[in-house]
Amino acid sequence: MGDGVKWERAGLVGAAIGVVAAGAAAGVAIERVTVGRGVRRKAQLALDAAGPYGSLRGRAGTATAEDGTELYFETEDAAAPQEPEPPRRGWLRGRRGAAAAPLPVTVVFSHGYCLNQDSWHFQRAALRGTVRAVYWDQRSHGRSERGRDQAAGGPATIDQLGRDLRAVLDAAVPEGPVVLVGHSMGGMTVMAFADQYPDYVRERVAGVGFVSTSSGKLAAVTLGLPAVGARAFRAVAPGLLKIMGSQADLVERARRATAELFAGIVKRYSFGSDVDPAVGRFAERLIESTPIDVVAEFYPAFTDHEKGDALAVLDGLPGLVLAGDKDLLTPSEHSTEIAEKLPDAELVIVPGAGHLVMFERPGLVNCALALLIAQAADSVQAPVAEGLRELATSGEA
Repeated sequence: MGDGVKWERAGLVGAAIGVVAAGAAAGVAIERVTVGRGVRRKAQLALDAAGPYGSLRGRAGTATAEDGTELYFETEDAAAPQEPEPPRRGWLRGRRGAAAAPLPVTVVFSHGYCLNQDSWHFQRAALRGTVRAVYWDQRSHGRSERGRDQAAGGPATIDQLGRDLRAVLDAAVPEGPVVLVGHSMGGMTVMAFADQYPDYVRERVAGVGFVSTSSGKLAAVTLGLPAVGARAFRAVAPGLLKIMGSQADLVERARRATAELFAGIVKRYSFGSDVDPAVGRFAERLIESTPIDVVAEFYPAFTDHEKGDALAVLDGLPGLVLAGDKDLLTPSEHSTEIAEKLPDAELVIVPGAGHLVMFERPGLVNCALALLIAQAADSVQAPVAEGLRELATSGEA
């Protein structure tokens, strides 16, 4: 088979996947399709320069997963609180019986499928200086190493991601209370962690936040398609993705060639309303940076994800469950089910927002997260920066 034929078939496969997955081809404006590729690229570069999203960096570190995969994380420290809080519980380390200052809460952010730690850009910008935070890249995503188990042919599993989170916690937060926050696949990672390490949760976890995620039943999600289309997609997607992953170079070239269709799919499945074009382009950049073979490896893990029972480990902690009511990937009903199992958590359903609600409504999400972190810190009498309390009471920006 000649290279030209391979190219043509790869392009057709890529386009077909896009149409089935999104039902969005008709939503791509004709004038955008007919604009020259060079003009489109100049427009993309202009949008990238318009918003320096994903440019925030912290102190770099790495953790080693059980299979040897190097997991990349970054740490940002909070400014010292003006007034120390009284000591309490086992978060403290004193010398010769003297009480030491309480350790601050550390917030650990776990990102979603086909994203990386930069997906927390707007939250990172708002929280800087007010709280100690750790942002990490899940295996095979961002700056973390390609999963060694997966490179050797093994499956990607949510349970393995939970163990990866434990490795990051051990390396980046060896002591003190933690608040675990996860978006989409990152929330599933937190659930898998809780399921496997309940003692750690009881001893160290002070609060938990779930953003646009699910505890299971993902095989029944329709993706906004008619029932027949949803069933067809679920039937063919695993096999097609596996084929595409085995021909990654050709498919990546095809994905670039069908960039307009790809942009339409990203918009449909990321947002429930119109967003600034630079924000939309930021989402595209994050998603398109995930290699197609990684996309294929992780996809089957979601149908196996069932962690509703693990939520009992987190019951009683300060919590936040937040989702957009236009989310087509992890519908808000899934967040409602999580909240029913975590009655002490605040449930926030954001009208008109989609799966990337933290891009779409950052002010609201930042305020809700700041309130969660402050409540978690207060529950263990850890210090809280005044800036964090101000953000928690600021309302949506």
